Amino acid sequence: MTTEFLDRPGGRISFDDSGGDGPLVIAAPGMGDSRKVYRHIAPALGAAGLRLVTMDLRGIGESTVDWDDYSDAAVASDYLAVAEEIAAGPAVLIGNSLSCASSVIAATDAAESIAGIVIIGPFVRNVPQKWWQKAAFHTMLAPPWGRSAWVSYYRKQMYPGPKPPDHEEYVDALSQNLSEPGRYSSFRSLAFNSHAESGRRLSQVEQPVLVVMGTADPDFPDPAAEASELGEILDAPVVMSEGSGHYPQADSPDTVAPPIIELASRAFG
Repeated sequence: MTTEFLDRPGGRISFDDSGGDGPLVIAAPGMGDSRKVYRHIAPALGAAGLRLVTMDLRGIGESTVDWDDYSDAAVASDYLAVAEEIAAGPAVLIGNSLSCASSVIAATDAAESIAGIVIIGPFVRNVPQKWWQKAAFHTMLAPPWGRSAWVSYYRKQMYPGPKPPDHEEYVDALSQNLSEPGRYSSFRSLAFNSHAESGRRLSQVEQPVLVVMGTADPDFPDPAAEASELGEILDAPVVMSEGSGHYPQADSPDTVAPPIIELASRAFG
């Protein structure tokens, strides 16, 4: 698919659109990742008749750099702007990692525009950390070693179980993208977002929700417990992908795609 661009205050958001007249699904990646993280579930969603639009975050992928605002709320506004641009009716939003917080904000800011949300490896509230964990994270991402440290962590730790067949090539492409001028600075701006606002809004989400978590997600002390608690708060079914890390949509698409399709069926009625 050809990359499309949407002008926003402060820059341009890159996205692609599978087209068609099916129900609209808009997916955004996590920090440092690209919209192509959904490449392995796209065929199944398309075969189910869904119109899949995947968008890059501010400063990453093919979006422009040097934005004034990289907050969860800013990314939520990008979700809504893309939905308005496509103009295909209410959308189901898919978030991964930090973009899950933005999907919650978008769903509560414009409930009439959002039919449902899928949150994968979700950071939708601030996860408690000890002071030394926060310090270690800041140190790991600090220049000049931060980019290579992140890429190494992504390559080895974020996929502790199954790996996509194109894993090495994909991670090499992410590394190259983050080496482009301004991109690593954008990445760091996203990396230290607070998810407090999303956390405050969880009980306000009225649309159907699906929670997806890898059982071996390294970003959570107890992935199953976090997923279960979010499921209770959001009155949402929970799918645990056995052995998956932070990106089950990429490493276990056969597990993740069917419940997304089922959520879309419920959301669009």
